[in-house]
Amino acid sequence: MTIAPPVRQATSLFLERFGSRPTVLVSAPGRVNLLGEHTDYNGGPVLPFAMEQRTVVAVGPASTWRAVSTLDPDIQDLNPELIERGHWTAYLSGVIRVLGRRGLAPRGASLAVASSVPAGSGLSSSAALTVATARALANLAGHRIPPELAADVAFHAEHDEVGVRCGRMDQTVAARARADHALLFETGTGEVLHHPLASRVWLFDTGVRHRLSGGALNQRRQECEVALGLARELGCRAEALAAIPEADVGDLVRSIPAPWGPRLRHVVTETARTRRAAAALASRDLTTLGRLLVEGHESLRHDFQSSCPEADHLVEGAVELGALGARLTGAGWGGTVIALLPPEREEQIAAELGLRFQAAYGRLPQVWSTRAGPGLRSEK
Repeated sequence: MTIAPPVRQATSLFLERFGSRPTVLVSAPGRVNLLGEHTDYNGGPVLPFAMEQRTVVAVGPASTWRAVSTLDPDIQDLNPELIERGHWTAYLSGVIRVLGRRGLAPRGASLAVASSVPAGSGLSSSAALTVATARALANLAGHRIPPELAADVAFHAEHDEVGVRCGRMDQTVAARARADHALLFETGTGEVLHHPLASRVWLFDTGVRHRLSGGALNQRRQECEVALGLARELGCRAEALAAIPEADVGDLVRSIPAPWGPRLRHVVTETARTRRAAAALASRDLTTLGRLLVEGHESLRHDFQSSCPEADHLVEGAVELGALGARLTGAGWGGTVIALLPPEREEQIAAELGLRFQAAYGRLPQVWSTRAGPGLRSEK
């Protein structure tokens, strides 16, 4: 089933709040990361794909800056010169500042946002928003920017302006994804390879929300930087954690105390898992891919300590019920669990897993499935 992007909602909201029809409509997808968690800002590979769920940004010319969304329908007056944190419009202002420094921003604009990407679920709703906004505003100013440039603008908006110490994975897949494919992105070199992914992937929302502009994610990134420094003091010459040979992990972890040793072990082993997963996709070996998903979750749970009890419950239950594999996706500390389910039993397993979660936590999780969709595009 193809899921239509919420173009009509964005267009209707723009017309209702601003009294005219938008000039430009652009959409970008949320993403599901199969493997490669917390490797992108450590110089390693990631293996995401674009969801069918998308964010649509509708824009039109204006003398000032103002924005609305289906979740916040009151008109928000924006001051791009004011650096704000903690509100969704901070992402829009960040994009405007980055575009402005590159001579790609209009003088003002009205923006209306509609999205089917769940916010705070580890599915990169923020990258979908910033990538779509970057192209929409640049197009409004008369510039046609390629996907690579839209991704770069969105990265700097989120990383430099909003203060999320993210890597480039989310923006890259939102801009450059290909339908029915996962994207192997080697962040250390910038190389992008597309691998076939025809299977439907199931998603189970833990209901636990996270915020990325502070707290645990930024702390983990700092811990990774310290871990690399400690490894270098022990004679390691790697320029990034992901470049450390897997064979050296045992000796390094024995010499580096917690939490830095386990953080190093996660990044290095996750780097190896991600490349093995890409090879499994290339050979259409879903059994191996599923096993690697489970191994990746255990590493997040124990070495990176970024899981949560709800996610652990879903992963363990999925495996018990016959899933090929499952793991928490996204930055962690809440969000969404992904699962590869055998096609002949996927509906049954999904329903039973939801009931098990309800028995444990008193509520049914939101459950849906998706195939790999396309990246950034203009909408009619």
